[in-house]
Amino acid sequence: MEISLDIIKDKVECLQAYDFHELARAIEERIEINKALMLRVKQVQHQVTFDPVRTKMLYSAVVHFALD
Repeated sequence: MEISLDIIKDKVECLQAYDFHELARAIEERIEINKALMLRVKQVQHQVTFDPVRTKMLYSAVVHFALD
């Protein structure tokens, strides 16, 4: 049995929420989790769209993490 440990150099995570503060909280949570992998935020892109089914705004973010 062979064990291989690869270093994660880049990672992209997509997050969604119907409340902006909930999205910000989710981003902060993911940042803390990725600190354990020694990844830092390289770029954040966000967008807001209207969800006609729920008649609410849907906030989304794409967070790009990269190795220091």
